[in-house]
Amino acid sequence: MKIKKVCLMAASLIVAGAAIATSACSSKANGGKLVVSTFGILTKQMRSDVLNPFAKKNNVKVSAQFTADTTTSLTQIEHNPNSSVDVIEVAQKNAYAGTKKKLYKKVDFSKIKDFKYLSSSEQKLAKDTGTVPYTVNSVGIIYNPKKVHITEWDQLWSKKLKSKIAIPDIVTTFGPAMLYIAGRHAKVDVPSDGGKAAFKAMKELKPNVVKTYDQSSDLTNMFKTGEISVAVVGDYAISMLQATNPGLKYIVPASGTYSNSNVVAILKNSKNTDAAYKYINFRLSEAIQKRCASAKSLNNAPVNTQVKLTPAEAANKTYGDVAKRAKSMNFFYVNSHLSSWVNQWNKIMNR
Repeated sequence: MKIKKVCLMAASLIVAGAAIATSACSSKANGGKLVVSTFGILTKQMRSDVLNPFAKKNNVKVSAQFTADTTTSLTQIEHNPNSSVDVIEVAQKNAYAGTKKKLYKKVDFSKIKDFKYLSSSEQKLAKDTGTVPYTVNSVGIIYNPKKVHITEWDQLWSKKLKSKIAIPDIVTTFGPAMLYIAGRHAKVDVPSDGGKAAFKAMKELKPNVVKTYDQSSDLTNMFKTGEISVAVVGDYAISMLQATNPGLKYIVPASGTYSNSNVVAILKNSKNTDAAYKYINFRLSEAIQKRCASAKSLNNAPVNTQVKLTPAEAANKTYGDVAKRAKSMNFFYVNSHLSSWVNQWNKIMNR
């Protein structure tokens, strides 16, 4: 099958806008309003476990925009000074990109009650970017054990997997991680040669790749129909994929993985800053972090270190041993090279 060509700035990536208007029925003074832009995956759980409870607890009218690609939504906000969005939830690479473009308000961390319970690395990320991490995820391999058995990244290059793999596109959350995985396969660290060896390895991988996907939900039917047997995917999508394909197995190779922190930022033009701080505090609270960690919820690994998960609760999350094996990419470096990488990637993978 011909691999789909990506259009980075396609407006069609926006899945839904202004999807919620939730206000608490209360005699208390109105708590204001808030417009949240967030990921378009697991929207039902996001409404029921985060947005609606927040609105009710704080008597805030919440509107939500769900987007398939936070890069596109951030770019649209950049070019629309009249955007109504107050807070945006984005992947780590967009945290750095938005900071460089001065799209975020300076955060007063003293207003965030549980900030002290973030790890030192998460606190550093927050201070470097002016955003607040609310979950961490990482990339692994999901596969159909009836057709293949995989334990390590290098096996993706096996000739036995010809036309059997889907990988994240370079512009997605874990697209850059896929390039780093290719560099690892080539035994050359990406920053040491600007990605040359990694792109050569990607060219070698291409015969095995059926699709470079934009959304994890694209994989659901591909596994169902047998179009793919293997996919490289972020752990946040595992519960969704296994719900529709219960036989699928997910592994994080023992050799390690790459992490991404999702963050929440208050946009520079927000007119509802008080409600925005309430939202961030709600997101980081022990109760909500615990709720969102459930596989029946958003499958979000907690960043609040007060939250403890059982082994069963920690399954398919960047927590415990998996977190120890996860490396963080230098997103200042990644973002400075991304434009060039997109061009090289499309020439190799999307023709």
